Amino acid sequence: MRIPDYEVHPIFVARWSPRSFSNEVIDDATLFSLFEAARWAPSGNNSQPWRFIYARRDSIHWDSFADLLNEKNRLWASKASALVILVSKTTHVRKGASEATPLRNHSLDAGAAWANLALQAEFLGWKTHAIGGFDREKARELLQVPAGFQVELAIAVGKQGDATSLAEEFLERERPTPRNPVNSFTAEGIFSFADDLAVREVVSR
Repeated sequence: MRIPDYEVHPIFVARWSPRSFSNEVIDDATLFSLFEAARWAPSGNNSQPWRFIYARRDSIHWDSFADLLNEKNRLWASKASALVILVSKTTHVRKGASEATPLRNHSLDAGAAWANLALQAEFLGWKTHAIGGFDREKARELLQVPAGFQVELAIAVGKQGDATSLAEEFLERERPTPRNPVNSFTAEGIFSFADDLAVREVVSR
């Protein structure tokens, strides 16, 4: 299912997002190695807008973090080793300026940091799974996220567990997913993606 069109480092193909986790405790050195990798993500204007707020499964914060997830995600993510909420800062004081201005690339940069974290986890033998299905407003209140920051994503981190422990609805999806070929999302010179242009025509009617 996962054969690259062109030569890349194997870690990019090996990384995928399982739902089966093993309840294993994650130590500080491992967890902060993931954050260290995120630290070195590319960032427009060196704004570094990403913020990671975490709870380990053996901490007093664990249950409240798990409760942020929707019911189905909580079924499997509650067996992870850590839950992380990714937040991004929406403004930045640029070099030479005295006041903050909107940062248009804050979500993009936060996404780059998340990708670094996920790849570092894969390198160390751990797995990650990004979770969009969670209560962002509740997360903002619980985590005391101030105005000027956007709650982006929840992330489960853990050692991959036995897939047979999953509910049947998840079990059939517990495999690496394929990717679109490179030529479907690259174009030289102009926007010439046939499928996207066809969708635009349908929407405009």
